[in-house]
Amino acid sequence: MTTSNPSTFKAKLQRPAKPGADASWTFLVLPKAVSDTLPRRGRTSVYGTLNGHPFQARLEPDGQLSHWLRISLALREAAGAEVGDTVTVTLAPVEVEPEPELPGDLQNALAAAPSATEAWESTTTLARVDWIHWVESAKQAKTRARRVENACDMLASGKKRVCCFDSSGHYSKSLSAPEADQ
Repeated sequence: MTTSNPSTFKAKLQRPAKPGADASWTFLVLPKAVSDTLPRRGRTSVYGTLNGHPFQARLEPDGQLSHWLRISLALREAAGAEVGDTVTVTLAPVEVEPEPELPGDLQNALAAAPSATEAWESTTTLARVDWIHWVESAKQAKTRARRVENACDMLASGKKRVCCFDSSGHYSKSLSAPEADQ
């Protein structure tokens, strides 16, 4: 864990109604009071434990000024938890945000645009997290492709941060926790 004061809470493990190709994951929503202790409303990396089993993960914003956490099958099994169980979670933000993984389409576009790559490399890690989040939050492939192109254009023109993107999803309602399967 990190040196900051961790938060401990209980939450119900839920199965997403639309899990995509990998139906093995579950999720939980953080209480707003716990999210309020985190350094940002957008994607935030944390150290934590799930039923005492350690992990490191990136929280996602839920659009309600809180966060949600995707739980892999491996973590759920290691923690001895099943869908529907109430689990004990301890979380603390990481001291230094890790470098985000660059999606292939954005990586290819940056490779083809040297001036955009130069700007990308001169931004902060949190700015890169927001750029990637903006691209990945597109709901349609056409929108995502346009965002990749626009990101390269904005970076090449010297912009270091995504303009007009609410990384918490609260004001635009573009982000939310998954809908739970009933």
